[in-house]
Amino acid sequence: MNIVLDHSDARPLPVQICASIRSLVAEGLLEPGEKLPSTRILAEQLGVSRGTIVTAFDQLIAEGYLVARHGSGTHINPALTPKPLHPHNHPLPAPPEQPLNELTPGLPDTRGLVTPEWRAAWRDAAANPTDLFSPLGLEALRREISHHLRHMRGFSIDPSRIVVTAGARDGMELFLKTQPSNLTVGVESPGYPSLRQIPTALGHTLVDIPTDGDGLTLPTTHVDAVIATPSHQYPYGTSMSATRRTELVAWARDNERWLIEDDFDSELRYLGQPLPALASLDPEHTILLGTFSSVISPSIGCGYVVFPASLMPRVEQIRDIFRCPVSSITQQALATYLASGALRRHTGRVRRSYRRRRDLVTNSFQGIPDVTLLPINGGLHAVLLCRDPESLRARARRRGVGLTLLADYWGGAHADEGIVLGFGHLSDSELEEALGIIAEELKNTP
Repeated sequence: MNIVLDHSDARPLPVQICASIRSLVAEGLLEPGEKLPSTRILAEQLGVSRGTIVTAFDQLIAEGYLVARHGSGTHINPALTPKPLHPHNHPLPAPPEQPLNELTPGLPDTRGLVTPEWRAAWRDAAANPTDLFSPLGLEALRREISHHLRHMRGFSIDPSRIVVTAGARDGMELFLKTQPSNLTVGVESPGYPSLRQIPTALGHTLVDIPTDGDGLTLPTTHVDAVIATPSHQYPYGTSMSATRRTELVAWARDNERWLIEDDFDSELRYLGQPLPALASLDPEHTILLGTFSSVISPSIGCGYVVFPASLMPRVEQIRDIFRCPVSSITQQALATYLASGALRRHTGRVRRSYRRRRDLVTNSFQGIPDVTLLPINGGLHAVLLCRDPESLRARARRRGVGLTLLADYWGGAHADEGIVLGFGHLSDSELEEALGIIAEELKNTP
């Protein structure tokens, strides 16, 4: 860091250090999010006491230029927008906007993830990397996924039908590559917009299919495949009834159609046991898309597909060409982590935390007129029906809380008026503060 101290300057050394770091940020030499040297190392470089650096850092943290992250050091505030210095003017960067508590739906809590089992799995995988694995995925990981499905979903499946993917989108793309061109794919409306982008990007046609209290309704027009979230319909949160599951499976079997089951957070159920997968009811017409994003983290970039046996020869041909997109180190680490039983223990811990935060959400909106909170039986989000949700979002944002409109989801033009609240990734105190702001704004809705 290019910091020059002038001992003849009347300003105290911490003040000079603060001024130098502000200038480096303004000039773009220190970028938002960049990590700074430790106070000990910087003190040695500048020839001053560590206390002098600590004092300067504390001042810059108070001003919003720096943020201290427990366990990862001190960084330039990612929210800063530096302004380049003009040759004849030296403005300081604009202070950061008030940081938002984004109630983003679907984000998990990753704070308790880094346990000794987690560290050991990654350390061992990095120390002993191997590229000798099947294009379908590391055999050890596919076996562990099979065990995971048996323990968590009550679904027994041969590992030979499991393919490791980079997530649900990659799994969806892989399935579509096994099919002829120009399929007609039915999607839930409203529904999660992520997967629906894949068919259109590959030249297929989408048809929206409405949902009701029992989940996805049966298609009334021709479709070759349907994408469904039977365990936890997105965003309303309902589970497909047993009757509707039976009807949908019979429809697929009788018409030789595909069911694409998006099993994105079935492990995070708060009432009763996880519901049976459609793939267990009809394994020859169902493609199950699984992911570790909800129970571990989206950044892991790993999931899986359970394919019907009839599609496996074509899947193997495709993977022989394109190979598996997930690194061998990631696959080895996950295989070790799952084999240790740590994922089941982690899932149990976070499920208790999520249940507690679900109760915070439920208690926050009781007794507010013209507001309906839909039942939260699982997952990491809640749907709150209310009047004028756009105004509510704008008012909450001004107070530092980011919200998602129900209308933002696929088919949202026909959806109810409301907002979708993600409660998984915030701490209890952060969530409680954000919910209090939303409740206040709801009470003040004209």
